[in-house]
Amino acid sequence: MVSRPPLLVLVGPTAVGKTAVAVRLAGLVPIEVVSADSRQVYRGLDIGTGKPTTEERAAVPHHLLDVVDPGEPYHAARFRAEARAAITAIHGRGRLPVVVGGTGLYVRALLKGLHPAPPADPALRAALEAEARAQGTPALHARLAALDPERARRLHPNDRVRIVRALEIHALGAAPGDRTEGDWAGASRSWRLVLIGLRRERARLNAAIAERAHAMVAHGMMEEARGLLAAGLDPTRPPMDGIGYRALALAAQGRMPVEEAIRRLVRDTTRYAKRQMTWFAREREIRWIDVDEAGGADGAAEMVLKHITQEGLIE
Repeated sequence: MVSRPPLLVLVGPTAVGKTAVAVRLAGLVPIEVVSADSRQVYRGLDIGTGKPTTEERAAVPHHLLDVVDPGEPYHAARFRAEARAAITAIHGRGRLPVVVGGTGLYVRALLKGLHPAPPADPALRAALEAEARAQGTPALHARLAALDPERARRLHPNDRVRIVRALEIHALGAAPGDRTEGDWAGASRSWRLVLIGLRRERARLNAAIAERAHAMVAHGMMEEARGLLAAGLDPTRPPMDGIGYRALALAAQGRMPVEEAIRRLVRDTTRYAKRQMTWFAREREIRWIDVDEAGGADGAAEMVLKHITQEGLIE
């Protein structure tokens, strides 16, 4: 029987230190990273998405960063195909592939696959988009809550893209509660998998989020937002509607005080981190490491090394 190839998946909330731990691990084991981040796939969105730095990329090869131009669609099914191809190539080079990211849907798509969903209906989607602009996204979220409470609970009231898609799917005949975004029914049989989650105590994580948000602005996120606006990107459309960019774009246009934009960046990132932990908490296979209890990124990397050695991912 041919042994399945090894795969390490490293997940956790934003600002917990996933990239730092992966870089430290690269000093201990020959690895390459496959990014599982739905915003880092976009070229030009660098500071605000927390992409690995030039030094971090030099320390360990990263894949699925800067894959598409802003405005080009990218989705979980495409990620799954491209991530699987990258993982196969990394195995071919004799290295351990490490999937690193906080986009739970992408990790789910890779490991468990996706249920088929109705194809997009351009006319219906355009009508829903127009309604969102006229009435506000929370109004569409309220409608979704009446039609499919379970799906609505999983979505933020301002997550226009996913709310529109959920209403579209419902209108096209999918039954309420259909898990069209993915299926955790069983682990992938493609690899010998070790799934590790990084976490921090809530107050410490929130403090790290605030510190990182201020550092992003200090390192040029406002200028990055201005450049994206100058390139013709709509701040209300993906990927500019992601956390931070929309508020910073308004500040760059003089339509919001910078201090308020930063406050919203911290607030929205904190809320997102909470949703990420809720998502990952449902996965029983995750082995959790508290980064602070481990002694920081170096200690966490040592604990990851212990796990993957015990499980036979490396010799």
